[in-house]
Amino acid sequence: MKLRDLLKNIGVLECTADPELDIENIYYDSRKVTAGSLFVAISGFASDGNRFIPMAMEKGAAVVVTAKKPDVDVPYVLVESDRMALAMLGCNFYGHPAKSMTMIGVTGTNGKTSTTLLLKQVLETCLGAKVGLIGTMANMVGDEIIPTERTTPESFELQGLFARMRDAGCTHVVMEVSSHAISLDRIGGVHFDIAAFTNLTEDHLDFHKTMDAYCDAKAELFRRCDKAVVNRDDSYSGRILDTAACPVLTTSVVEEAGLYAKDLELLSEGIRFTAVSGEETADVHVPIPGKFTVYNTLTVMGIAKQLGISLADCAAALAKVQGVKGRVEVVPTPETPYSVLIDYAHTPDGLENVLSSVKDFCKGRLISVFGCGGDRDPMKRPIMGEIGVKLSDIAIITSDNPRTEDPMAIIEDILKGVKQEYGEYIVMEDRRAAIRYAMDIAEKDDIIVLAGKGHETYQEINGHKYHLDERDEVAAHLQESRNQNG
Repeated sequence: MKLRDLLKNIGVLECTADPELDIENIYYDSRKVTAGSLFVAISGFASDGNRFIPMAMEKGAAVVVTAKKPDVDVPYVLVESDRMALAMLGCNFYGHPAKSMTMIGVTGTNGKTSTTLLLKQVLETCLGAKVGLIGTMANMVGDEIIPTERTTPESFELQGLFARMRDAGCTHVVMEVSSHAISLDRIGGVHFDIAAFTNLTEDHLDFHKTMDAYCDAKAELFRRCDKAVVNRDDSYSGRILDTAACPVLTTSVVEEAGLYAKDLELLSEGIRFTAVSGEETADVHVPIPGKFTVYNTLTVMGIAKQLGISLADCAAALAKVQGVKGRVEVVPTPETPYSVLIDYAHTPDGLENVLSSVKDFCKGRLISVFGCGGDRDPMKRPIMGEIGVKLSDIAIITSDNPRTEDPMAIIEDILKGVKQEYGEYIVMEDRRAAIRYAMDIAEKDDIIVLAGKGHETYQEINGHKYHLDERDEVAAHLQESRNQNG
């Protein structure tokens, strides 16, 4: 593709390269550069891509795109924003694939993954649509699963993924949109048909610094959409609504709204309520327990309604949905008197939601196993400690993904929020040992909640990922116990 075509709609300040250059490919990682390609030098947090311009040129790059004038004599394009340039280069290179599909973005601290996965099933059932999905657990092109490492891919990969979805015949794309993706222009150049807001609770303050800044990053999505769905029960919804530059359908569980729930029943096997929107009503049953499931369901129904799907048709589809892996997931424990649930809850609000929901239907004791991730917002650790111990009959504080931090240092941060009078708790750094201990002490009608890992099948320690699937750990300990008991 000609360089001049790649640079369309990009804020170019200066260009010393030939606009008629034929560009073979685009890279922002100098190690991957090939002959005849374009190298985008990104000013990152850990390193500055401009340092690697000489390496990129040695490997055959034809031109460099940068927001800093190069120190070396190379053909370059000086741009206003390197991250936005990378995003727009992706749009132009792949032919703006998002424009040929219905784009739906879901943002918020909690509930994004469950909402998007439920919505995908609803759209497939109600519209017969082929749906692309981008999210924390995986990316999907129809039924094809593509592993992922971050909620929203880097902008150039994102455009490539959209192109793959378009070429495979997807009509709709449902994606989780993280605050990082918005702030770092990973969704640059993408316009959404519908955007939805689930909630906002403390997370990522190591990046955003304040809750208002975190909210404002999320709110930016609502300047880039044609219609919106907003959970009015959240305390930050007003800030989102003030930003929205489109028609908004509000949802609520506590009062009347554009779409709201009444006659709510929280059951061990799921939730039931009546969905109301003006004169339209529908009886809703979703086989996933927890009050947060009600909120996720209302968001799904709100998006479906904005797409022209009736509440009744949406409710019929929701009654048949499969649970979401790692979200209040019931782990098989045959012939045991207790139950084990796995949930991805890794924020204060997420942990409070899952433990409060389980307490609603737990007939015995609630035993929680939780920790906090390393290299992430340390301010939430004592808050999670307080919530975890207060809402559990027995709390086992353990390691999550310590990453490059000392696991016990993270646990010490968690314990700063814990007082002995809050309840019974124990510290066990080894997560495998913590899971086994919880199972050993569990009695009839107890429920064990393994919080934090959810769908993940690894534990990251000292920068290395080690296999850890909590489902396997539960099954293995059950088998060990049976072998010991003859």
